[in-house]
Amino acid sequence: MKLALLQLNPTVGDLEGNADRIARAVRQAKADLAVTSELALLGYPPRDLLLNADFVQRSWEILHKLAKDLADSPPVLVGVAEVNPSEVGRPLFNSAALLRAGAVEKTFHKTLLPTYDVFDEDRYFEPEKKPQILELKGMKFGVSICEDIWNDRDLWRRRRYHTDPIEEMVEAGARAVINLSASPFTVGKQVHREAMLSAMARKYDVPFLYVNQVGGNDDLVFDGRSSFFDGKGRLVARGRGFDEDMVIADLASLTGTIAKDDFVPESEIWRALVLGTRDYVQKCGFSSVLLGLSGGIDSSIVAAVAADALGPENVLGVLMPSPYSSPGSIEDAKAVAQNLGIKTILISITDIMKSFDLGLEEAFRGRGKDVTEENIQARIRGNLLMALSNKYGSILLTTGNKSELAVGYCTIYGDMSGGLAVISDVPKTIVYRLAKWLNASRGRVVIPAAVIAKAPSAELRPCQTDQDSLPPYDVLDAILENYIEHHRSMKEIVQLGFDQQTVSRVLSLVRNSEFKRKQAAPGLKVTDRAFGSGWRMPIASRAW
Repeated sequence: MKLALLQLNPTVGDLEGNADRIARAVRQAKADLAVTSELALLGYPPRDLLLNADFVQRSWEILHKLAKDLADSPPVLVGVAEVNPSEVGRPLFNSAALLRAGAVEKTFHKTLLPTYDVFDEDRYFEPEKKPQILELKGMKFGVSICEDIWNDRDLWRRRRYHTDPIEEMVEAGARAVINLSASPFTVGKQVHREAMLSAMARKYDVPFLYVNQVGGNDDLVFDGRSSFFDGKGRLVARGRGFDEDMVIADLASLTGTIAKDDFVPESEIWRALVLGTRDYVQKCGFSSVLLGLSGGIDSSIVAAVAADALGPENVLGVLMPSPYSSPGSIEDAKAVAQNLGIKTILISITDIMKSFDLGLEEAFRGRGKDVTEENIQARIRGNLLMALSNKYGSILLTTGNKSELAVGYCTIYGDMSGGLAVISDVPKTIVYRLAKWLNASRGRVVIPAAVIAKAPSAELRPCQTDQDSLPPYDVLDAILENYIEHHRSMKEIVQLGFDQQTVSRVLSLVRNSEFKRKQAAPGLKVTDRAFGSGWRMPIASRAW
């Protein structure tokens, strides 16, 4: 028996388009059963679209039409949301619908509903209580959906759920396990996924077939890499990373194709940023982007991501020098643009700064210059960029990194302006690593050495550097990682060997900058904990 794992890139809410994508893939599949990813007809995550009864009803109208259109094709399991007919519980099930012989024959429901990080499925879905078994050509398949495979008692020190759907499926006679997933990318996660799936297949002595969504939807990027493991835990087949694919899993011969992949962190992050940027821009209805190109490392990396994602002809770099901009920065920005093949324009903000000084002269009389004037410069640039975005119909990319966003080293309504914050989940130290990796992987200079070597600076006052007001980035990023991703307290971080005063100041900056992050552009999640849909800190709170 052969199964076709359909690794597709759906658009959230595009029911007709997603159905067409599924239909094309099924017709190409030479298999006994095709399987999509989780909620593939709706696109994952549909979030509060699920609260719209008409949307759910329309999805089922399209599902029935899809079944009729595929009447002469192999049966297919399609991820869909299904109405819960009971008067008790959440209104929907997270389901896999079996389409066969022109009809929706049966549905299977998800058991474990994640409510952590970016997930909030208990808001919408009712959990299934019984093992879900599909019988096909004398073979019993356990049908599971995403989180259902992430609760094995032998693999987790502390399990989130009291039940294990996979254990129950095997006890109910399943001789293979199918998993429809929409598992978001984070760096290094695929290595962990494969180790987990391999261990479970070996433990139960049954093949595992894992189908993952690919593509970017809002802040989440899905890396695909759908996989087939035999009952000995051997990886038999794997789909491409960060690209659509179809994986054919032959259960009889236990053969398949393993797509080559690169689990180097910089490579994974780069591909995620490129895919996430491309899909965010295009799924929002744009075809071109622009950004402020300062000659610094952050804007250079964002420009390179954009050029890869959309083609250099669709990227505009805007140079906006002030009296404090060094000649080297302008030359570096031009060099980056030339290396990438993107267009540039130059708009000096010197005269605009003078007009602000004149307009505020009386109101500011008797008060010395401080960060206020620096923020005005950033907001002038933000206004210019948004004006260009409006006039050209291009989405503005924000260039701030995670380190800056964490401690508020950014100006609200200034350099935070934009529609997508491409590297807002990439710490500054990783930005440098990406630049060096990019040059090495391309075999040529993409990011000039001068950009990598110069001291980071916002250039908002004479001789300014980031380290005038921040710890060195290697220290800052280490503290932030411990606090944000590992949830360690100040006491625990200090015990790791960091200076107490430095730690206290950094954590204070993080807490005091929450209001800024709530108003930041959406960013692309690449680490275990990003400042996006999974970050739920209060704004008005007291330090603890």
